[in-house]
Amino acid sequence: MNYKAYVFVVVLVFCFFKMNAQNDFDLASDSKGTYLKGNAVTLLAAMPHIGLETGLSKKWTFQIDAIASFWNSVDGAPLQFLIVTPEFRYYFKERFKGFYVGGHIAGTTFKLSKFFRGTNGYEQGFGYTAGATIGIQKRLSDRFNIDIFLGGGTHQAFYKGYNKASGERVDGVVRYNKSGEWLPYRGGVMIAYKLN
Repeated sequence: MNYKAYVFVVVLVFCFFKMNAQNDFDLASDSKGTYLKGNAVTLLAAMPHIGLETGLSKKWTFQIDAIASFWNSVDGAPLQFLIVTPEFRYYFKERFKGFYVGGHIAGTTFKLSKFFRGTNGYEQGFGYTAGATIGIQKRLSDRFNIDIFLGGGTHQAFYKGYNKASGERVDGVVRYNKSGEWLPYRGGVMIAYKLN
């Protein structure tokens, strides 16, 4: 998995939107802000999920986040993935306050076994997601917010299948297998810290 490329893209996209947010949108002085976030729920499973959310206008924000799993073995099978999600959010009240909806397209890379199938294999590949998020954000103090959210949509994957023991290709496909599902794939409780 090429984590360095994803980190570079995350930083580049955030910087681009932060610069444009300062130049192109009317920012209300009472609601400026950028929040650094961490998902408390996924942290319990040792899967860090961090993000940055910045204001674009009085009711619009842009968030970019990444979740990763570095588990080499869960019941003898790998569970490694990285999902980088840029998302635009619309707040019904005011940004960073109350209910919101968001739309996103994300990039994924993975090496994992579908445990429910009971196979001796694993899949390694990449894909993308396109979907929506609903959530609510509440202020805890001057610097801290809590963000409770759930999201889902479609995941389209391109992968190769391998035998766990030998590492040999077992899917019989020349290039990539393809699959797509509609499912919930985002959620949790983000603790947000206001940077500015």
